[in-house]
Amino acid sequence: MNTWNLGLRKALLLIAAFCSVACQARDVRLFDEGWLFLLGDEPEMAQPGYDDSRWRQLSLPHDWAIEGDFSATNPSGVGGGALPGGVGWYRKHFRLPATEGERRYYLAFDGVYMNSTVYVNGHEVGSRPYGYSSFEYDLTPYVRRDSDNVVAVRVDNSDQPNSRWYSGCGIYRHVWLTATSPLHIARWGVHVVTDVGGTVDVELAVSGDADGQHRPVFRHTLLAPDGRTVAVTSAKSLRQKLRVRHPLRWSVDSPHLYTLKSEVLVDGEVVDAVTTRTGFREFRFDAATGFWLNGRNLKINGVCLHHDLGCLGAAVNEDAMCRQLVKLKAMGCNAIRCSHNPPAPELLDLCDEMGFIVMDESFDMWRRRKTRNDYARFFDKWHERDLSDLLLRDRNHPSVLVWSIGNEVLEQWSGVGADELTLEQANLLLNAGHDGSTLAHGEELTPNSLLTLHLAGIVRKYDRTRPVTAGCNEPSPDNHLFKSGALDLIGFNYHREWIKDVPCNFPGKPFLLTESVSALQTRGYYRMPSDSLFIAPERWDKPYTDPSMMCSSYDNQHVPWGSTHEETWDIVKHTPYCAGQFIWTGFDYLGEPTPYGFPARSSYFGIIDLAGFPKDIYYMYQSEWTDRPVLHLFPHWNWTEGQTVDLWCYYNDADEVELFVNGKSRGVRSKKDSHQYHVAWRVAYEPGEVKVVARKGGQEVRSSSIRTAGAPARIRLEVDYEGETTVFVNAYVTDEAGNLCPWAEDDLRFSVSGGTVIGVDNGSPTSMERFKADHRKAFFGKALVVIRKDKDAGPIRLEAVSPMLAAGQLVITNN
Repeated sequence: MNTWNLGLRKALLLIAAFCSVACQARDVRLFDEGWLFLLGDEPEMAQPGYDDSRWRQLSLPHDWAIEGDFSATNPSGVGGGALPGGVGWYRKHFRLPATEGERRYYLAFDGVYMNSTVYVNGHEVGSRPYGYSSFEYDLTPYVRRDSDNVVAVRVDNSDQPNSRWYSGCGIYRHVWLTATSPLHIARWGVHVVTDVGGTVDVELAVSGDADGQHRPVFRHTLLAPDGRTVAVTSAKSLRQKLRVRHPLRWSVDSPHLYTLKSEVLVDGEVVDAVTTRTGFREFRFDAATGFWLNGRNLKINGVCLHHDLGCLGAAVNEDAMCRQLVKLKAMGCNAIRCSHNPPAPELLDLCDEMGFIVMDESFDMWRRRKTRNDYARFFDKWHERDLSDLLLRDRNHPSVLVWSIGNEVLEQWSGVGADELTLEQANLLLNAGHDGSTLAHGEELTPNSLLTLHLAGIVRKYDRTRPVTAGCNEPSPDNHLFKSGALDLIGFNYHREWIKDVPCNFPGKPFLLTESVSALQTRGYYRMPSDSLFIAPERWDKPYTDPSMMCSSYDNQHVPWGSTHEETWDIVKHTPYCAGQFIWTGFDYLGEPTPYGFPARSSYFGIIDLAGFPKDIYYMYQSEWTDRPVLHLFPHWNWTEGQTVDLWCYYNDADEVELFVNGKSRGVRSKKDSHQYHVAWRVAYEPGEVKVVARKGGQEVRSSSIRTAGAPARIRLEVDYEGETTVFVNAYVTDEAGNLCPWAEDDLRFSVSGGTVIGVDNGSPTSMERFKADHRKAFFGKALVVIRKDKDAGPIRLEAVSPMLAAGQLVITNN
């Protein structure tokens, strides 16, 4: 079992232990089990007496779109992943204890995509259009004791397209049922602010009234990372301070977390109790020197992430999230940008535990839409509620260091709209450049600048400890957002040629590259010559086609507004005032398959592909961002006899590397200076072995080799990641000697006992195979199968078969 998941489980057990101290005070129950689902729509489905006996039984979180077929006719379009939408209903029957005293009941949803309406026993209790917001309803007036209760949820994702990427459909995050006393701490009603001197400032918001003769007392207990009580305070004031001597600091390398237990007492009896995790850290963004954390000058080496989890879709799976973060951490990544919406709460919990800096983002659009049916139609009515809820929910996380109020919003310019464009044209227009007449001029603030001030003001109402920024793709200081003066941190996307002018254009303002690179790569595909640069598309208004439907993994292909990975990293690395970057993207994601159209249905931007296999560029970052020894030679060694092949190598902690082809040296290479990130050779292919040897001080320190693979002969299975409930297994097609067959496309069929196959993938952006299946074709020799462990079962036994291959077998101990 993975260490990170163990940490999360221990934290949850600690919280449960606190709640059990006063079991009559607050009872929080995960409400995911025992739901019924039907894809369809009838008004009667909200009524408690509706016959749902034939509905599908399932557990949440659930994403119905990921279960569907890819189609060019699906209204989401390729930008939305070419998967179906529609209207779906969820129903759950439940009973409440008749013996409980006076209680209040709340039903909380971490996220429903989208346009959800909740009914309890036939009564409409509320609606929420934004698919990424967390929300809660008071069920008390509508529920019955010791009797059948029915909660029904209508989810409407039929008005498409409404997103520039895959959104998923359904109740795709967790649901919670909470019972409290009438007097209790409000939802997200604990606000904790710490400083590295050891001060803990706690402010409570309380719901309900106390007996006028018995004023409540509020008690706070702070526990150190090892569980010791280190501070206690108690008073009738809603705002109190605790002090800790020599607190351990939260950092990206040592993410120490403290736990605060907050209690409400009346006449000495605990009537409510909640726990909050917090941490001690100090940070600042400096206009001259970049980012500082706990007195250490640090580059933010971050990536952007969309919320889908590949073949599992948008449905929250903590093990899948943890797997992503483990792979990114091993690469040297230390920061996550939540692109471009409020994340699942569990992602922030993991970032707290694992030491990731988070840029927490609210919206991809404001009033001006980017797709026909997106959030812009709800913005005026809902933006204040949605933004406020994000801040209240997330402001206690020590990992959250930056608030972003928007991404590439069209309000950067005046008179720029995407309403009449296709999704692909709108995406490209955002980065194509704009006439100066659309920018802000003069001293008077424009409506767009005033809107920026308004949104930043909402942030500062709830939190003044973190800077406010926005991901802008107009780098001019006359950008309406910049002109407002509301942004603490200048953030712009791409436009690396403007970085040199930041100190002049934004004097005294710190700067962060909020989105960068957008290189295009298909794992396992190589376009030569590798020293040629391929821009795709050439211009935003010119369509791009290529028979391969692939992009080169040599780091020699990117979109017209982007760059290669090495180009942007070189600027960030050598620019002291640049606090860092968030690369687009850490993982491939569903939807937005730039530069192609259908049948492409997922992105080419990731450093890691959709199935979780690292692309070659992963090792460039690992060689630069970590102290791990790196020696990565690529590509594979299966070509046509005599073909000219370019070999690249990423390495660190060595002075030079030498290439051997079948034992014969093809030359020594070394990086000339700190601006070089790979070395290369151009050789004629001959079957056999290529080997690279790294030397330091004249002594060999490591070597790596690749052999020509023979005919596909067998399947090798390896556990890629094992979590608490989910196991990710990689399947490789190899020759008799165990060498990966890089061109293999065999169809692999999986069978399992002790678990259930819940997803398959291979990393191909163009595969039309269903994700919810028991088989998958290998893509450049690799595939993935995801297994949910059976509860209380023995070992998991997995077998993979294919007609022309020896079967692969694997036994996984079910911890």
